[in-house]
Amino acid sequence: MNVCERGIAAMLAGELVPGETVGVEIELSSKTEPLRTKATVRYQDELRCGLEFVAMSAEQRAAIRDWAKEANVGAEIGAVPPRVLQMKEKDIGENESSSGASRPVRRVKSGRRRRWWLIALVLVAIGGAVVWARWTRTWQELESGLKSSDRASLNKPRAQVPAEVMQKLLVHRVEPVYPAEARKDNLQGIIAIDIVVGREGSVLSMRALNGPEVLARAAMDALRWWKFEPYRLNGEPVVVETTVAVEFKR
Repeated sequence: MNVCERGIAAMLAGELVPGETVGVEIELSSKTEPLRTKATVRYQDELRCGLEFVAMSAEQRAAIRDWAKEANVGAEIGAVPPRVLQMKEKDIGENESSSGASRPVRRVKSGRRRRWWLIALVLVAIGGAVVWARWTRTWQELESGLKSSDRASLNKPRAQVPAEVMQKLLVHRVEPVYPAEARKDNLQGIIAIDIVVGREGSVLSMRALNGPEVLARAAMDALRWWKFEPYRLNGEPVVVETTVAVEFKR
């Protein structure tokens, strides 16, 4: 903290707002009572603040002048206590800040810091974009490196399950829509479809075994939404193959 008759320059552990009025208590020495007054915040830069006294009495100004004289004398004879000497050294910085000449320098330094921060943020953003691009490319290469035969092996049926067994595991069924052209041609009958059911119970693939194409297509459009409970082999869910029958009649 730097003190003079006009005000205070201080390093505070919190931010103040320029124009704000605050209460101030100053202890110049342990032998005198603390000075209590009000001050207005004139400038604020990070944690450094400049406050101008607005309610300083004549006695309080005299006390600050007396303290400054004692500090100057003590500095000349080398007998100034360390705490007071530190205050005097900082008082030089206050005189500079109160003169107004140092404020442009402070703004220049602050502007330089902001520019460095902006440059650092841009570099971080560029670095993040490069890392993301490399990660995406690596992931795509890994996916493309997976052979189609390996993908097919993941969905290869482990067991052939009878239709009546899978019927008991059916939890969601969507009825097919009777195509208008099939009604017009009076097409009806039972369409047998071979399906592959995945580990989660979804229909992975299907193949019509008989019947007119228009009815088979309508049956498969409905079957793709069917859902089964997972079929388990030795306690583990597996991909299975089964046959279902869908009937169309007028």
